[in-house]
Amino acid sequence: MRNSSRSAVDPFIVMDVMEAARKAEEAGRHIIHMEVGQPSTGAPKEAKAALARALEADALGYTVALGIPALRARIARMYGEWYDVDLDPNRVVVTSGSSGAFLLAFTALFDSGDRVGIGAPGYPSYRQILHALGLTPVDIETAPEHRLQPVPADLAGLDLAGLMVASPANPTGTMLDRGAMGALIDATNNIGAAFISDEIYHGIEYEAKAVTALELTDQAYVINSFSKYFSMTGWRVGWMVVPEDHVRVVERLAQNMFICAPHASQVAALAAMDCEEELQGNLAVYARNRQLMLDGLPKAGFSKIAPPDGAFYVYADVSDLTQDSRAFAAEILEQAGVAVTPGLDFDPVRGATTLRFSYARSTADIEEGLLRLRRFMEGR
Repeated sequence: MRNSSRSAVDPFIVMDVMEAARKAEEAGRHIIHMEVGQPSTGAPKEAKAALARALEADALGYTVALGIPALRARIARMYGEWYDVDLDPNRVVVTSGSSGAFLLAFTALFDSGDRVGIGAPGYPSYRQILHALGLTPVDIETAPEHRLQPVPADLAGLDLAGLMVASPANPTGTMLDRGAMGALIDATNNIGAAFISDEIYHGIEYEAKAVTALELTDQAYVINSFSKYFSMTGWRVGWMVVPEDHVRVVERLAQNMFICAPHASQVAALAAMDCEEELQGNLAVYARNRQLMLDGLPKAGFSKIAPPDGAFYVYADVSDLTQDSRAFAAEILEQAGVAVTPGLDFDPVRGATTLRFSYARSTADIEEGLLRLRRFMEGR
């Protein structure tokens, strides 16, 4: 049977690393997971309790396509609490994870063949989803002096219909401050391009609060999720905020593409938003792990790193150690029992000489992983 050209997307390499790690564990080995951006904590306790109560009282059928009104209102209130932004709940769209939001956003904003800029290094699924929708991803090679974030000069001559940014970013953890974010918004406005801000790691910041694009403009798509700060990766529930005149456009797409986000996950997500003490406890673990990584990775021989502003990743330049990050990651897994992600997922051009280390797991795992990495590098 034939395949479409749109289906020819690249594999998500980190998933291959996860599978190799799973097989090693199946064979009896103890693997330290620094490859996947998944909190080791589960959903907040009250989120699970709220769902248990709902399961006893409600059939949990379809919701309206835009999401449970109470959840949309609570998300809008969060923007007031976190950023002092007065947000109309009607602009909030609950989605099937941030992945569902990307599909809706790209479909609502762009026509087949449109060129959409994405920073490199960056989250690999941006590129693959754009390709699968018949759009043209345009990698913007970001510079270390700009902390691997796009700047307005990078957009010159690219003929973009849109720009996707992420702050804090995956894989680097770097953030755009208010001035940098505003400059990119102005630059896209000047060329008539759409601006999309991926804010999935908001809430996981260390020395400064992340800036939401909604502090600067109403004419943007802002995407977020309950996966990271709220520790609900497998629940597949996220949201996006769209301009007022785009709500009905997105609603029609959501009705047809998804019907709605999972009802059970929406119930749990609503309760999770009021679990601040537990969530801040998780953040304290990430902060401790971050410091361990910043101290321990250079001691293990991974010295070319930039301190992440947020998220739970360290992106390392390993060009002095390898020209094949995929083979190097496989060697680390085999010999050290530590799973790490090759940079090729995030940057097809420069990723052969970079690795991403995640510190989303328990502190004990991070300590053990750093010890194993140091021993591996000493014996290499």
